[in-house]
Amino acid sequence: MSIQVGLRGKAWFEALTGKNSPMAGDPDSVLTADVKIGEDTARFLCVVPNPQARFPCARRGEVGLEEAYTLAARVNEVIEQNTSADKQPISARPIIAIVDVKSQAYGRREETAAIFLACATAAEAYASARMKGHPVITLVVGQAISGGFLTHGYQANRILAFDDSDVVIHAMHKEAAARITLRTVAELDRLGHEIAPLSYDVRDYAKLGLLHKLLHVEDPDKPAQATVTQVQKELIDVIADARAGSTDLGNRLTSKAARETRKASVAARAHIEEQWMKA
Repeated sequence: MSIQVGLRGKAWFEALTGKNSPMAGDPDSVLTADVKIGEDTARFLCVVPNPQARFPCARRGEVGLEEAYTLAARVNEVIEQNTSADKQPISARPIIAIVDVKSQAYGRREETAAIFLACATAAEAYASARMKGHPVITLVVGQAISGGFLTHGYQANRILAFDDSDVVIHAMHKEAAARITLRTVAELDRLGHEIAPLSYDVRDYAKLGLLHKLLHVEDPDKPAQATVTQVQKELIDVIADARAGSTDLGNRLTSKAARETRKASVAARAHIEEQWMKA
C-alpha cells in the first residue's frame, strides 16, 4: 500500500466532512460527523487507526469490539432520530460509510468478549437503517477486508469504490488466502486473472455485480478540492438512486455484471427459492 491502512479513510473523512475527531464519548478509532450533502444532512462514519486503543489487536485500523459497538450505536442513533421525528421513509437521512479497514480484530480478548456479537450488532444496525428507508452508501477508499468490511459497509444499498490499485475488497488478505489454499501468492495471482472471485484487483471485483460504480479519481491519497467535489456529486447521485430503488440487496444479483459473471449463483438461488416455495 502507498499509505498505511486506515489513513486514506481518515483523509477522505476529513475531506468530505471537515472534521477529524470522534464524537464525545466515542473511541478515537471511530469518526462520526453529520454534514450537509446536497439537500440532505448525512451521517458519515469511518474506522481509523488508533495506536493507543485499549485493545492491542485493534490499533491499526481493524474493527474491534469498541469500534463495532460504536458504529452500531451511531447508526441506531440516526434511526431513532428519524423515528422520533415521525418522518416518512423517503426523508430518512443518508448514512455514508467511508471504508478503509484491514479486517476485524483477531485476538484472544476479542474472541472471549464475543467479537462475533459486536460485529453482528453493527451489521444489523446498518441493515436495519437500509430496510427502514435510510439510503446507506459505502465509499471504499482503501482496503475492505474480511469481517471488517462485513461489519462496516457491506450492508449498504449501494457500494462505490475508487478505481485504484491500492483498493482491495476481499474475504481475506492474500498471504492468508495462500496459506489456507496451500498455494503461493504468485499462484493466487495467476488464478485471479482467470477466476474473478479470487482476484485482488478491484476491477475484477466490480465484475461480480456487487459494486454500484467504480470512481476514477486523481491521487486518492491526497484529496484535492476538485476531486472532493467530484466525489460529493457521486454521493448525491447514488443517494438518489438508492432512494429510488428497493431496500433489499437484490440489485447485487440483478445487475448486468452479476448476470454475466455470476450465472451459476443466480441459477442456484432461483432453484433453492423454487424448492422452498414447494416445501
